[in-house]
Amino acid sequence: MNAGNVAETCRLIVDGVSKVYIGNRDVVRKILAAVLVNGNVLLEDHPGLGKTLLAKAFGRVLGLRYRRVQFTPDLLPADITGTKVWRQNKGSFELVKGPIFTNVLLADEINRAPPKTQSALLEAMEERQVTIEGETIKLEEPFFVIATQNPLEFEGTYPLPEAQLDRFLMKLSLGYPKSIEDEVAIIKARESWRKDDPTEDIEPVISREELLRMQNLVEHSVFVHDDVVRYIAAIVRKVREDPHVAAGPSPRGALALFKLARAWAVMNGRDFVTPDDVKAFALDTLPHRVNLKPEYAFEDVSPDVMVLNALKSVEVPKRFERE
Repeated sequence: MNAGNVAETCRLIVDGVSKVYIGNRDVVRKILAAVLVNGNVLLEDHPGLGKTLLAKAFGRVLGLRYRRVQFTPDLLPADITGTKVWRQNKGSFELVKGPIFTNVLLADEINRAPPKTQSALLEAMEERQVTIEGETIKLEEPFFVIATQNPLEFEGTYPLPEAQLDRFLMKLSLGYPKSIEDEVAIIKARESWRKDDPTEDIEPVISREELLRMQNLVEHSVFVHDDVVRYIAAIVRKVREDPHVAAGPSPRGALALFKLARAWAVMNGRDFVTPDDVKAFALDTLPHRVNLKPEYAFEDVSPDVMVLNALKSVEVPKRFERE
């Protein structure tokens, strides 16, 4: 397996997802990049734009086990992780695993549950393990979370804790269809499916074992020049040092850019990272990690603008290929 093989497989995966999700293929490709580095993705947008459909399609196309949790105000942490139940006939406690024991966890409308419940995902999202009543259990590889949320101004939503937001590799928005032709295509696709959930008919493009091999190639076989690493660090520091920022991206944000740039390189058939690979994900990985100072919170100040300013001001490295 090499970068060229992986790039072709990635194209087949994107095509498979796009059979049921009719929308922005760039978003599909970026989610796939996150999958290649075992990263969690947060999809925020208005209802009815296909967030849940997209997440389910990925689970099917990748040939992985996936579970869905519908987040509601009365959801408890144990409803996600599981608990230990006393079995009278055995005279002992038995572990009843929750839906988090899967490969792909769809956390649907994650911000409709209170922060206590949302925090049940923290350990799994970062360390790929779950602790239940003192017992730590490793999750099967691969494991990642695709979460959907409605905009915060919607009634009945809670803001996600900063620690949880930071554990999402990137935050994406699907957006409304770009043209009337796209809208017509969505309507006609629904007519041809004759059902509301077309993901049931999706055939896997790859197996779990093949995906693990692809992830291993991204992790161990992609060259990143030291100048590109410094470029990533400089962008993150520039955003962090902006006078409007109270708390900027942590080193985890820099690592997110680093990981996604490697995946993007492989998806484009290369075994080395270019500055353009880094730029492709800056607006997806950094803004949701920025907390503004209180005096600027209600002004027309956007973390996106701060990231764009950083990209303009940081010098782009000239060296990035293997020497």
